[in-house]
Amino acid sequence: MYRIDLNSDLGESFGRYTIGMDDKIIPLITSANVACGFHASDPVVMEKTIAMAKEAGIRVGAHPGYPDLMGFGRRNMNVTPAEAKAYTLYQIGALDAFCKAKGLIMQHVKPHGALYNMAAKDYNLAKGICEAVAEYNKDLIIMALSGGQLVQAAKDMGLRTALEVFADRAYEEDGSLVDRRKEGAMVTDEDEAIARVIRMVKEKKVTAITGKDIPITADSVCVHGDGVKALAFVEKIRRALTEEGIEICSLDQIVR
Repeated sequence: MYRIDLNSDLGESFGRYTIGMDDKIIPLITSANVACGFHASDPVVMEKTIAMAKEAGIRVGAHPGYPDLMGFGRRNMNVTPAEAKAYTLYQIGALDAFCKAKGLIMQHVKPHGALYNMAAKDYNLAKGICEAVAEYNKDLIIMALSGGQLVQAAKDMGLRTALEVFADRAYEEDGSLVDRRKEGAMVTDEDEAIARVIRMVKEKKVTAITGKDIPITADSVCVHGDGVKALAFVEKIRRALTEEGIEICSLDQIVR
């Protein structure tokens, strides 16, 4: 049986600035990664996002990033593993307060942007993130790039891991995501993106930007909610997965 979780990075509005179509995307996914105030979001947005997730009956995870509101957390920062641990602990604690107030149990933690990509390559940085999670709540699932160092660090610490793949991002041969600044980094053709996801789930393979097939494992697929065609794409990918006999369910039904 094939199973996949559909996740999206949400709650990334700030003050009077609105990013994404959270209210429309939330009913179509199974796991929401909610920004915690460092790279995006604020307390009002966090509370509203958690309330929408509860109403839709989907699972919630923390989406901690670097303290970089202006750069949306996508700029690399030179931080120590101890600093990464503190940043992560602070943010998951903040989001969990809203979860508890709404009667929800937090499901997972997925780092954001530059923190996510750097942790995929830097074991010590990844370990700092995992230490924060392990000390806060060992039942939380670490959502991480398939094949990256964050997966290894989480396993070494006895944490459950969910291997994430991306529908609209190109891959390097080492399994890392192609830098957004490079040509071809984004997969813009919807049918191609969906075909890639189905192949990742069923064949555990993806074609890298070089044309070479590389191994990959998919527990969850990220569908971005801030693009012009985001809503139509999520609806389309749900339909295609169902037609291919792939069950869409939350992470805690996939990762044991």
